[in-house]
Amino acid sequence: MKIGILGGTGPAGKGIAAQLAALGHTVVVGSRDRDRAERTVAELQERWGDRLQTLEAGTNPQAADADVVVIATAWDAAAPTARYVSDKLAGKVVVAMANGLEKQGSEFVAVMPDEGSIAEAIQAAAPKARVVAALQHIPARALGDLDGELDSDVLVVGDDDEARTLILDLVDQIPGLRAFDAGSLRNARGIEAVAAPLLTINLRHKGEATLRISGAGERRR
Repeated sequence: MKIGILGGTGPAGKGIAAQLAALGHTVVVGSRDRDRAERTVAELQERWGDRLQTLEAGTNPQAADADVVVIATAWDAAAPTARYVSDKLAGKVVVAMANGLEKQGSEFVAVMPDEGSIAEAIQAAAPKARVVAALQHIPARALGDLDGELDSDVLVVGDDDEARTLILDLVDQIPGLRAFDAGSLRNARGIEAVAAPLLTINLRHKGEATLRISGAGERRR
């Protein structure tokens, strides 16, 4: 597939761009500043070499021309970015991976928009897109290390069954990740909220804890 990463120059964007390009997908790293996107692609290709041959640079609108689009901006820019390119996102599968978070002292607290979740805010900003929420609980640093072991589970939610299945299958391609079908987009509220206590654990216990699901059977296909 051709996959566009909006906000692809930040930590989360770099990480998911590297993982997907390493699988052989054509990945366009998007940014408001094309020069910054080109520097990011050069940096990633210098680090990982031939493993990222399919990585390309572009603006956010150019990245939005891809078959599947990932919004990897900071959480408070996710909905405005989707709104800016909403015409290009019509009919496309759009992945929301942000959590609304605010650091207060030695903990993180969840910040939820009026729509209920960042994913739902993106859906409201681009109403014709097929929004799927995924990857909220993977630390960006771990995602960006192609030689590391992710060893994490990913909850995937979305209202469009075909779009949700596409992203479930895409996540399952990434080594060390297991995708779980967690239902409709409304459930993104709980998924995003869990990021706050999870990051608080990492802050207070000096680790990179992530989510693991036990006792689940095979996914219905």
